[in-house]
Order: sequence, then C-alpha cells, then structure tokens
Amino acid sequence: LNKAAAEQAFKGNYGHCLGKMLRGTYEHKVMGDSVFCHILSYTSAACDARMAGAMIPVMSNSGSGNQGISATLPVVVFAEENNKSEEELIRALMLSHLTVIYIKQSLGRLSALCGCVVAATGSSCGITLLMGGNYDQVAFAVQNMIANLTGMICDGAKPSCALKVTTGVSTAVLSAMMAMEDRCVTSVEGIIDEDVDQSIRNLTRIGSQAMNETDKMVLDIMTHKGC
Repeated sequence: LNKAAAEQAFKGNYGHCLGKMLRGTYEHKVMGDSVFCHILSYTSAACDARMAGAMIPVMSNSGSGNQGISATLPVVVFAEENNKSEEELIRALMLSHLTVIYIKQSLGRLSALCGCVVAATGSSCGITLLMGGNYDQVAFAVQNMIANLTGMICDGAKPSCALKVTTGVSTAVLSAMMAMEDRCVTSVEGIIDEDVDQSIRNLTRIGSQAMNETDKMVLDIMTHKGC
C-alpha cells in the first residue's frame, strides 16, 4: 500500500513534490542514483501524496499514516534493492513496527514530539537487521537515533511533514550504518543511558512531559499568525 502511494506521487504534483524532486537529474548529480536516495524519494513521496489529500490508502502505525510510511518504506526499499528474501523483509518490517509501537506506548497518542522521527527509529532497526546486525547493533541504532533527533517538534499535519519524514529516514540510515560499525552514542553523552530501554523512556518523558509547554506555544503561534 505505502509503495503504491509513493508511485502515485511520482506521477503527479502533490504537496512540495519532495519525493518526485529527489528523482530528478539535478538531485542525482548531487546525491547519486543510490539506495539511500531511493529510500528518501519513496518515503517522502508517499508522505507528499498523503498530506496533499490524495485518495490513496496507506498502512498506518499507532494510528498515524505518516508513521506507517516511515516505518515501512525505508525497510522495503532497502530489502528490495539488496535482494533480500520475503522472510527477511517480513522480519525486518515486524521489528520496525513493533519498535515504533513500543516507543509510542509510553509517549502517548499525541505529543509535541514529531511522530515521524519515532517511526524512523523503527525503520533504522529494520535496516540494521537487513544489514546483518545482531541485537546489540539494533540497540545501537536506537541509541544513535535518540541522540540525534529527540526534540523535533510537531506543528500539525501538513505538506511539510514530508521534510521531517525525510530528515528522520536519512538519520535512520546513518544510525544503522554507525551501528553496523559498532559505533554507538555512549551514556556519558546527553540523554543517552547505558540501557536502551531507559534511553527510550528518557525520550518519551521529554515528549510527553517536558514538551507540554512547547505544544501550547506552537498552538499559540499557529492560531495568532497574521494577527
């Protein structure tokens, strides 16, 4: 479903056309015609279509279509372009979705924290698994994601969500590559704890408690524009 949404977006002009743009000649000169670029284009294209109101169904995660897109398409594209088996793909997708659900259950349904970033943490785990990563390396990917993108605000559902999705997914690939080199942000740095579960709780505490004032301020700014 999510791949079909992206392919529909490539044919039209939806939202900011970020996914379509990433397939352009100029963009290939800058970023190359790579697996990484394909992951970004497919994920952002599906978000472009969805946020522009295209009548296309998508597979959601934790009640969010964009989170479903972010949790699935990076994994699907990576698996297909690396000739992974159907079972390997299914296992990676399950890991991605379950990681997102695990984080979201303590974050809550709505938060001032961007859910696409949380969902990208799941896809980072799935990609790490497809790269041949073990449990420790998957945990490293989570730690690297939390160290990098915690605090990105949610300012509502809109076309520019595609930009945030792309930021989250690009970091997901980076975090997976670091993890596969056994490189992980350590517990002496910022909000990262030695225990990955505690790092997740630190992330969700920031999103569900500390950012309540951020939520109010974002809403105040949005409702007073032009006043």
